Amino acid sequence: MSADGYIDDASPERLRLSSAADWDRVDAVRAGCDAILVGAGTIRADDPRLLIRSARRRELRAGRGQPPDLTKVTLTWSGDLDPGARFFTTGESPKLVYAPSATAARLTSTLDGVAEVIDAGDPFALEAMLGDLTGRGVRRLMVEGGGGLHTLFLTSGVVDELQLVVAPFFIGDPSAPRFVRSGVFPQSPDRPMRLAEVTRIGDLALLRYLVGGSRG
Repeated sequence: MSADGYIDDASPERLRLSSAADWDRVDAVRAGCDAILVGAGTIRADDPRLLIRSARRRELRAGRGQPPDLTKVTLTWSGDLDPGARFFTTGESPKLVYAPSATAARLTSTLDGVAEVIDAGDPFALEAMLGDLTGRGVRRLMVEGGGGLHTLFLTSGVVDELQLVVAPFFIGDPSAPRFVRSGVFPQSPDRPMRLAEVTRIGDLALLRYLVGGSRG
C-alpha cells in the first residue's frame, strides 16, 4: 500500500506499488501456500493469473509432492465473473468459486468446465468456505485482496499473519481504494498485532505482523 494506505489510485490504469524484488518475495510466499484467494472484483479489474512464476519453486513443490501451482479461490456475491478470465484459463490446479446459495445456483452453468462453484450458504458464511477448504487439504491460504476481502478476513478474526509492504509515496485521493474499508476490527488498540519482522526491500518496507487473537 502507499504511505497513506491506498492500494491503487483512481485512474483506469493499474498503479504499480511494488518492485521486481518484492514480486519475487511474493512469489516465494505463494510457493509456501496451498491456495490463493482474491475477490471477484480483483479478477474483473486486474485479470490476474495467480501462478508461481519461478520454475525452480515450481520444481521444488513438485518434489514435495505438491502441484506446481496453488489452488485458486475466489468468492463472489453477484456472480459477475468471466469464464475467459486468466484466473480460470491458466494453471492446472483447481479453481474454486464460493458464492451465496442463489448466486451459486446461477453461476454453476456459467463456469461449467472451468471452475467448481460451491454454495457457501445464504447469507454467505466465511466459516463455511474455510471449513470446505480445510476439507480439501488447504492448510495455508494466501489472501491477496482486494480491500473488501482484507476487511472481511480481518474483521472476522480468522487471520494469522499480515504481510504489509509500504511504498514510499502518497496517493491522497479519497476516491481511490484503500487497503481496508470501514469495519469493526478485533485488531484494536486494546488488542494490537505483534510486529514480527521489518525488512527493507529497496525503498519499500515490509512489515510482518502476527495477528493476536486469531482463530487460525
